[in-house]
Amino acid sequence: MAIAVLMSTAATAQESESVETTIAADVVNQYIWRGVDAGNVSLQPTLGVAYKGLSLTAWGSVGLSESSDTKEFDFTLGYTTGGLNVGITDYWFSVGQDPDARYFKYDAHGTNHVFEAFVGYDFGVVSAQWYTNFAGNDGVNKDGKRAYSSYFEVNAPFRLATCEWTATLGAVPYATTTYGTTGFAVTNIGLKATKDIKVTDTFSIPVFAGVIGNPCAQKAYLVFGFTLKP
Repeated sequence: MAIAVLMSTAATAQESESVETTIAADVVNQYIWRGVDAGNVSLQPTLGVAYKGLSLTAWGSVGLSESSDTKEFDFTLGYTTGGLNVGITDYWFSVGQDPDARYFKYDAHGTNHVFEAFVGYDFGVVSAQWYTNFAGNDGVNKDGKRAYSSYFEVNAPFRLATCEWTATLGAVPYATTTYGTTGFAVTNIGLKATKDIKVTDTFSIPVFAGVIGNPCAQKAYLVFGFTLKP
């Protein structure tokens, strides 16, 4: 019995120290980001690697129904230990057919990159996350100065019937044109359900739907999508 336990522990340790790769893609009927309308029908691929809590993830979004939708390409470098996670995201946006939307343009006053730092903690029953833009093409505040746009979000996962659910509450602490706020504002109230649809004995497709409200913008959305992954 002791030998079996030791072998199991060793196997678990070996698995945790191996490099993990993520390959996936979401298809959504509309792209809603933190309560903000960011596009219509979209394809959103993900490619990531992780090792011992350190991860590097590439994520993108491209409109499938409207050519004028913003194209997005992000890199996130993160580290997780226990319930704590920290990291930096480099967002890049190409609006419409803007000829100056060059990826490798890092001019402080003309780049389409936004750099954001984040920190969060997962308490199990609930998780909390804080995000702040610290460089790049950030929004401005009421005085026309860099806003260092920030966003705070709390998520509570739970299981109901045969679905995995998540309740979300997100807010912007102060004025910024990035989120269209003039002060503290609740911008994201959501409830999302996810369920795996079995296709074969070895393959299933996660399907999700969510109701999202933005009290600040007086907007509400019903989002539906599915995830493809090996």
